[in-house]
Amino acid sequence: MIIRSIREVIAGRKLHGVAPEVTVRAACRVLVDADSDALAVMDGDRLVGVLCEQDVIRKCIAEGRRADETRVAEIMSPEPVTIRAEAPLADALEQMTSRGIRHLPVIESGQVVGMVSMRDIPTEYRLMAERFAEYHRATRESLSA
Repeated sequence: MIIRSIREVIAGRKLHGVAPEVTVRAACRVLVDADSDALAVMDGDRLVGVLCEQDVIRKCIAEGRRADETRVAEIMSPEPVTIRAEAPLADALEQMTSRGIRHLPVIESGQVVGMVSMRDIPTEYRLMAERFAEYHRATRESLSA
């Protein structure tokens, strides 16, 4: 398929998350180990927020807070906007640009199953353009045969 759903974009990725009571320092270790720029903040199975690098920089470091004393709950973005797994990538782009956010937790059957990021968009659109070009080439060849 040329146009990919969010489910296809996040396929094979592990959801990385932390509990709201974890320290910012511990959350930063998870960010680094996961090579991620955002984490789902989970209270059990319930999504309660998103913690991204910008939250750490703006709400912890820039304010002079100590990362080993500050809890994720104090600096996370609570009640995050989410997106359905079956939604097209264009919906994620629209949500992120219109709301000024860079990460969307992905929901399927009421559960958080992943995270889509603004940095996913250029790569995915390039792949879609390549698939469209291949489809167009194959169609043109079959019509001329």
